[in-house]
Amino acid sequence: QVQFVESGGGLVQAGGSLRLSCAASGRTFNNYFMGWFRQPPGKEREFVAFISWNGGATNYADSVKGRFTISRDKAKDTVYLQMNSLKPEDTAVYYCNYAGSIATILRPARFASWGQGTQVTVSS
Repeated sequence: QVQFVESGGGLVQAGGSLRLSCAASGRTFNNYFMGWFRQPPGKEREFVAFISWNGGATNYADSVKGRFTISRDKAKDTVYLQMNSLKPEDTAVYYCNYAGSIATILRPARFASWGQGTQVTVSS
């Protein structure tokens, strides 16, 4: 059974930075895409960024381009999200997950299960 443990969230002032980690286990992720997602208060879960596990290609939501960077450590089966220049609208619970296609990784509603997530709160 695949499991994800997200960590690194917290309370930060606008303009600050955080680095999130997602430790994955339960399978190998070759040929898969790993993604970060977030669910703001009272809103649906949304796509933030993905990375190709093999080649390292990345893609970002327009709202975070230039501020967030996704990376992975294949030896540790861990995915990271470096978040800089944080804004109050980045406040959300952040989750990671994986998928076999770009079409799926861009649509978080398609995922059946999630980890516990990590809370990020950005104060103005």
